[in-house]
Amino acid sequence: MPNAVATLLRVPELRRKIWITLALLFVYRLGNHIPLPGLELSRIQEMAEKWGGRGAATLFGIMNMFSGASIEDCTLFSLGVMPYISASIMFSLLVKTVPSLEALSKEGASGQKKINRWTRYATVPVCIFQAFFVWRGVIADPEKGILQSVPSFGLMLTVIFALTAGTIFLLWIGEQISEHGVGNGVSMVIMAGIVDRLPSALLRYWRTSPEKDAVYQTFLLLGAIWVLTVLVIVLITKGQRRVPIQQAKLTRGTRVYGGQRHYLPIKVNLAGVMPIIFASALFLVPNLFATLTGFTWLQDLFNRSTGFIYLTLYVGMIFFFSYFWNTLFFQPNEIANNLKEYGSFIPGIRPGRRTAEYLEGVLVRVTLAGAAFLSVVAVLPNFVTDGMNIGYDVTAFLGGTSVLIVVGVALDLVDKLNAQLLMRNYEGFLRGGGGWTRSRR
Repeated sequence: MPNAVATLLRVPELRRKIWITLALLFVYRLGNHIPLPGLELSRIQEMAEKWGGRGAATLFGIMNMFSGASIEDCTLFSLGVMPYISASIMFSLLVKTVPSLEALSKEGASGQKKINRWTRYATVPVCIFQAFFVWRGVIADPEKGILQSVPSFGLMLTVIFALTAGTIFLLWIGEQISEHGVGNGVSMVIMAGIVDRLPSALLRYWRTSPEKDAVYQTFLLLGAIWVLTVLVIVLITKGQRRVPIQQAKLTRGTRVYGGQRHYLPIKVNLAGVMPIIFASALFLVPNLFATLTGFTWLQDLFNRSTGFIYLTLYVGMIFFFSYFWNTLFFQPNEIANNLKEYGSFIPGIRPGRRTAEYLEGVLVRVTLAGAAFLSVVAVLPNFVTDGMNIGYDVTAFLGGTSVLIVVGVALDLVDKLNAQLLMRNYEGFLRGGGGWTRSRR
């Protein structure tokens, strides 16, 4: 590891990109300490302490875990990049369901550029809606007492404008990281927000724990569980089902073209974190319905995170959304037609309909393994919370969307750094090879 870091810092271009990335992330973290106008700072800190262990029990908890935001802090960047993520998911679904958008996405870089531009335009109304939701649900709530004065229309517009401007500025930071820094900018911002909550969660657990001696043993046990979880996530994330592909041979005169053998990679966790997000969001509907109608038994039923009914429905929805997402974005018929058009085939499988049926069967089996993995990762924090009596803000880093996002972004960052170093070595090798050849001559 020290040698790898030294190699990165030794390359001037990579060193500059790393420093730019760190500087922009520092600006992002600095904006998370700028409070919104008209709020009582002491009440904000009390509310943050109160909300610390609620985790994914609320819609704000899901938004925080998914986007790395911190809505309960009521700062300039409280929404994070959640509006942009919501718009991106919406356009991802529209591209697969609207024929005109699907045709536009197949035009290459120009079509993707238009879709990205429309996604940014859609981010603004989504951000305004979510900012208004935060205003009504958190800031303007009289029970929380966050406002310094009586809520007014002008103050509401100011808060909504500040939250919207903060999100747009975060998108600009993400674009600058993608263009001039290292890694995907939006993903880096999300990862920074998630990782930043871990020290405060551990410190909060230290302060509230009655037995200080047992805290060290708990931290060691949590660290062991976290290391094991990360190792399994890395293994599954990198896992692939490689379908062999044979290219047809072409004979022209005395020369034979083609005939290469390669493979079609199908990731085990093809759906990523989306099934957990959709399942967690739908689980808020019964709680909201119980709150509005007064059915406390229904709310108690869905708040039992380790109960049989809760786990059965939660795992069932994860499996459903895993198959839904993979079926939507991995289309065996289209892949089979593309293979047939380019003169490739799967050995032992006839091109066309037979190939599509074979790929569909492979997808079903791979998705089954991926959905089972996501289910275990999703329910792990619930069992650790109930078994060790620890707040969800601490155990959320052992599973769920947080650790999946952090590990996924970290692996992508490592791959991009390795690609930069490999390209650098290739350039040095070619220059060295040219000089060696001239000296030999």
